[in-house]
Amino acid sequence: MRKQQHTKPMIHHPRSFAALLVVILSILTFGCTAEADIQAGKVAAVQCQACHGKDGIGLTPQTPNLAGQKELYLSTQLVAYRSGSRKNSIMSPLAKPLSDEDIANLAAYFASLPATGSR
Repeated sequence: MRKQQHTKPMIHHPRSFAALLVVILSILTFGCTAEADIQAGKVAAVQCQACHGKDGIGLTPQTPNLAGQKELYLSTQLVAYRSGSRKNSIMSPLAKPLSDEDIANLAAYFASLPATGSR
């Protein structure tokens, strides 16, 4: 008779687990908050314009467009930069001081912009 092998649950990539945790926490945090303030997001987005443009369209080919992105996607990415689970030499230090409210407002603002920009 064969002896049954017991297997442990496998988490192949600790980074994948951390990223999943950030997504879940973002959904819980931003899915339960009050309505974000688009106008406050617009004011906060002034520092983003240097790379992401006034209309949320990246100024260089390597800079992503933020205009028209899904609000949850944007907030999840900012939370990941803030927590350090996603790293970028430019975005990580910029996201570090952002509060949950700042992130929600920025995400709402960029999500409200037309994906084609105003060009």
